[in-house]
Amino acid sequence: MNLTNRAMTLSEVSLSPAAGLAEAAAFIRANTVLAAAPQVPEIRLHLASEITPIWQATEAWLAERNVEPPFWAFAWPGGRAFARHILDNPGLVAGKRVLDFAAGCGIAAIACAMAAAASVEASEIDPLALAALGMNAAANGVPVALAGDVVGEACRWDLILCGDVCYEAPMTGHIMPWLTSMAAVAEVWIADPGRAYLPRTGLEAFGSYRIETTLELEDRTVRDVVLYRLAGG
Repeated sequence: MNLTNRAMTLSEVSLSPAAGLAEAAAFIRANTVLAAAPQVPEIRLHLASEITPIWQATEAWLAERNVEPPFWAFAWPGGRAFARHILDNPGLVAGKRVLDFAAGCGIAAIACAMAAAASVEASEIDPLALAALGMNAAANGVPVALAGDVVGEACRWDLILCGDVCYEAPMTGHIMPWLTSMAAVAEVWIADPGRAYLPRTGLEAFGSYRIETTLELEDRTVRDVVLYRLAGG
């Protein structure tokens, strides 16, 4: 995942270490555009693009502004595959309590809210991502509750969505035991575009989508995303 490979003239908006919601919202508006991701035209998100500063930001620029890598500013293949599947099959989530885990921009959470889920919660550990999630939900006129780190909490959901979460060994090792325990009492879906650390056992494929991407973010222009159901432990 290559977010920081080039530099350009950048916005002067920055974040203080104790940035509040207003400052975070100003940063997001200054560094993104409200647009639909490819293949999911129903949903508008605050996204980085070729015309926005954060698209080509260097790691130094992000560090100066106390910004973590802005995964929330992109609609990653896993989330887009989930959104497309849910919008095309709304009965799969209608009436259910849904968690979009490590939600990023929140595209899957928003799709669930559009599909008449009973409740939708989106979790992220990055405060700026949570601010972007709230703005994205508001832009689409749907209710999404925001949560921080939920790993280790008791299950309060019927369905947990995990889009593109197995891209690093430490994260995968941290989350998979909890997700497996959740799968004993709820449905847990993983949308994976071929990441190296996806578990090799305990997964049942139930769908696949060919998702367009860009060489700015991936090493290819198309990712084949497989939707899996996780077996409970």
